[in-house]
Amino acid sequence: MNIKKHIPNSITLLNLLCGCIAMVFVSNSDFEMAFYFVCLGIFLDFFDGFFARLLKVSGPLGLQLDSLADMVTSGLVPGYVMYFLLSNSQHEISASPMLPYLGFIITMGSCYRLAVFNIDTRQTNSFIGLPTPANALFILSLPLVLKYSDSLFILEVLTNQWVLLAITLFSAYILNAEIPLFSLKVKKFSLKHNALQIVFLLFSFLLLIFFQYAGIPLIIISYVLLSIVSNKYLLDEKKKR
Repeated sequence: MNIKKHIPNSITLLNLLCGCIAMVFVSNSDFEMAFYFVCLGIFLDFFDGFFARLLKVSGPLGLQLDSLADMVTSGLVPGYVMYFLLSNSQHEISASPMLPYLGFIITMGSCYRLAVFNIDTRQTNSFIGLPTPANALFILSLPLVLKYSDSLFILEVLTNQWVLLAITLFSAYILNAEIPLFSLKVKKFSLKHNALQIVFLLFSFLLLIFFQYAGIPLIIISYVLLSIVSNKYLLDEKKKR
């Protein structure tokens, strides 16, 4: 029995377990613990692929398991969090008990994005559309920003049904938008080839220090904007040539 070929898949299943545990914490309105378990799941999601390449045991089974685990950790959990946010929001649109279920639009958008990723050959070295883990961190940070912020403005914004529905729809859109986003994977140990990644990571670190949980959505937004600016710069460089 070749044990090493099961190591990456075992790590993937641990990612799934983290997602299941996060769901339980969300059910108990413990969004902080849910956030930490999703972070752990995303950490494991990175290393399952790393070990698969290191041990040279990559295969179609691992690809399918990876998407199924991500569907829970980075798809179902954020949808469930948005369901809770909408359930406790101000009734400016409707007090209907069905409205909070629209939060699962995020889950549907994540599912579609994961399915497309599995068959899209353009996304081997970079991403097209926001990766589901990044989107999950964005959504799971919202109740924590709400909890720890003393700002009345933030309280009003993150309990407003219009705002929450706009975030939900934008989340589903940006997951599947035809927007190339740079990868954080380091392929060449060179400052020149990794300048964008290094600048982004340093900037993200500063945002976390100064803004803590509120820095997380700022990091995700900065990632998208920086990618758009980088794409425009590369396009202009190609035109000059």
